[in-house]
Amino acid sequence: MHTYDAVLFDLDGTISDSAPGITRSVAHAFERLGMEVPPMESLRVFIGPPLSKTFPEFGVPEERVRDAIAFYRELYLTEGLFENEVYEGFEELLQKLKADGLKLYVATSKPEPLARTIIDHFGLTHYFDEIAGASMDASRETKDAVIRYLLEKIGENQKAVMVGDTFYDVEGANIHHLPCIGVSWGFGTKEDMLKAGAVTVVDTMEELYRAV
Repeated sequence: MHTYDAVLFDLDGTISDSAPGITRSVAHAFERLGMEVPPMESLRVFIGPPLSKTFPEFGVPEERVRDAIAFYRELYLTEGLFENEVYEGFEELLQKLKADGLKLYVATSKPEPLARTIIDHFGLTHYFDEIAGASMDASRETKDAVIRYLLEKIGENQKAVMVGDTFYDVEGANIHHLPCIGVSWGFGTKEDMLKAGAVTVVDTMEELYRAV
């Protein structure tokens, strides 16, 4: 018996390690803006939250944020998208949860067409009952908005849990009164996720299976 009957998975940092492609695309955006490129390690904070939120935090003027996102996509859509690797053991986890009868979903702040392309590229699409992401025009980009959009599509009568790697996932789940399980292999910190209200933070796929 499982505690939940539906699982909402974040994508970047939860399903796959997307850091190489995202950080290189962010660096490209700063170069195209004519701004100094921050240290590559610091650019990992771009993974997860909306770009429109993170670029200003790195000094990009509000009037140039749209340009920054366009420059980011120049590289990301052609190369960065597939500089990405599914975490070891994740597909096996999906197989076990699916065999147990759980409904599986993706809820990501990555634009939905890109999320679908990545998940299909990895051959994981058939495991998921629905894939929900941000809109390309940024009208739906926060984790809260993506979860709302997904729940409207699937209904809220399931006992669902969010699984993510940052406090953004926890906060988004909190708004919809969903519990959230944090994973330690992504881009957030255990401390931040627990402080935000995660029910637990797991270190392995087996621990995640048991937590669900």
